[in-house]
Amino acid sequence: MSVYKLAEKIVVEGVEQAQRAGYSEQDLARALMAEVLNVYKRERSLTDIAHELNFLAENLDEDTDYAFMRP
Repeated sequence: MSVYKLAEKIVVEGVEQAQRAGYSEQDLARALMAEVLNVYKRERSLTDIAHELNFLAENLDEDTDYAFMRP
């Protein structure tokens, strides 16, 4: 199983648990984001984390090719 499939499975299970506990999917996503940032901070600089988050934010539209991609 790829790490991405593992993460997807964990999130699906987490959403189910969160909903049973009375939390929304968005509540869980916000909490997971905070935990991901805590993990990143263990081994990465704040600048590096900010660059990655900016890259992800600038490329949220899955239908848009990245600037460096060729057809």
